[in-house]
Amino acid sequence: MERHVLESLLIGADEASVIALAALRSGAPYSVEERVQPKGAHAGVFSRRLQRMRMHGFEPLGLERAVRLIREYDRPVRSALIDPGNRTRFTLLFLTEDGSALVACASWPLPLVARKPPLWEFDHS
Repeated sequence: MERHVLESLLIGADEASVIALAALRSGAPYSVEERVQPKGAHAGVFSRRLQRMRMHGFEPLGLERAVRLIREYDRPVRSALIDPGNRTRFTLLFLTEDGSALVACASWPLPLVARKPPLWEFDHS
């Protein structure tokens, strides 16, 4: 998919889409998956990732909304990734099967820095 086509799909006003569009316009590398996945596969995987991130005190921008939108969408989805060379932010796009529209977008800064668990979680004596 050409960059300008992907940019044209990011017309939403949500913060994750705005960040994704800015990254593309600044020349960030991106990739669009050739194969599509059933909506349940993406929703399940990213729902579990959201739970794990939250357990570590991290709230990824737009991921909860993305999981909800993917579940509501009644067709398979294609994923795309914007991953700047400087590895400062990870942005994930979910597109319609034919790549003609954006279903959802999520973004979070890198590296993910998890908070240290309380000591009592390790004390099993």
